[in-house]
Amino acid sequence: MKKTQLLFILLLLFLVGCNQRVKMNIDNLYAVPDGTQTRWQSFENPTGEKGKGGMENKGGKGHPYDRIPAGKSQVLLDVKGSGMIHRIWATLSEQDPEMLRGLRLDMYWDGAKKPAVSVPWGDFFGVGLGLHPANETEFFSNPEGRSYNASIPMPFKTSAKIVLTNELDRDLTRIFYDINYTISPQPDENALYFHAYWSRNEKTIPGEDFKILPIVQGKGRYIGCNIGVNASNDYEDSWWGEGEAKMYIDGDKEYPTLVGTGTEDYIGTAWGQGIYNHRYQGCLIADTKRNQWAFYRYHVKDPVYFYQDFKASIQQMGGFPKDKVQSYIEKGANLIPVTTQTENDSMNILVKMLDMPDLKLTDPNLIDGWTNYYREDDISATAYFYLDKAESNLAELQQVEIRINNLEK
Repeated sequence: MKKTQLLFILLLLFLVGCNQRVKMNIDNLYAVPDGTQTRWQSFENPTGEKGKGGMENKGGKGHPYDRIPAGKSQVLLDVKGSGMIHRIWATLSEQDPEMLRGLRLDMYWDGAKKPAVSVPWGDFFGVGLGLHPANETEFFSNPEGRSYNASIPMPFKTSAKIVLTNELDRDLTRIFYDINYTISPQPDENALYFHAYWSRNEKTIPGEDFKILPIVQGKGRYIGCNIGVNASNDYEDSWWGEGEAKMYIDGDKEYPTLVGTGTEDYIGTAWGQGIYNHRYQGCLIADTKRNQWAFYRYHVKDPVYFYQDFKASIQQMGGFPKDKVQSYIEKGANLIPVTTQTENDSMNILVKMLDMPDLKLTDPNLIDGWTNYYREDDISATAYFYLDKAESNLAELQQVEIRINNLEK
């Protein structure tokens, strides 16, 4: 057989295979699974019962919203049976940073006592720092900067419960919402449980990586994170994002299996970080005046699996010309030099200063050039993952005082 004929046959087989895959995906839109029932829960039908929606005010929009007083909780979803949450939509009357951090969102699966999701409301929906710019990603969207949508699949086998708690000393005047889900006759025994974890460190310690997700025990899949950075003014307008993302899988100790090359590299860009909004990666806040950044990365096309345990972290490392970094030291900034390198790419010299602890930036024999250094900044992150159990070993959500402190510069 001639080479051209073989290539033609292979191409034809490839196109047929693609067509079959597309056909299968389209078929799913008009295939109705046996026994699966569609339900919504909202204030207009708080139980999701069949034929029980919109009963107040004789069906005339009698209960579209409600109030959550200071210190009180509101059950948004409570359902028994097996099924899947497909979509969450909501909007709030107050959407300031303090409110978006002061509302605590908890999700419980299959009667668990400890929530699998316990995060600040605003951060859960894909954007950190208590901010909410318009955006659309694989899992979240905010079409015009005033609503909250989530479309992460959340399976459950016997029950699901979602609770929103107002931990501030003022009321949430109005919340509108609906949660769209299906109830199935049989649970998917292979389905993992959805989890989310949030934490903040207002002043990282130079040389200690920030834990996006502390070590979690079990089998699962890490699906990504959003991160917020309030960069310290101690380092003026220097670049803060040289830190590498790291993922420790199934027994990794000192060193990880997965490691990136820099913060902006991890979210798919390079040489700095401006505003962009893509499906799986982006930066929604890049405010050089306030020294604030909020960005995200979702591992959909590049799955991250684990079978025993998992941890994700990111270094807090900056970079700037050597003389400027030295000036920060002289002004009392807390930092640790990591590397310095030539500006001339043809020479390509990288001095690894951590391997030479006695070497100082002031050494006259040290090359001049770009210098990376560990620094301290205010970082927070929401991590999303699936786990083979409804509860995890992770710590409880930090107190509201930590969440709302120094939100706006």
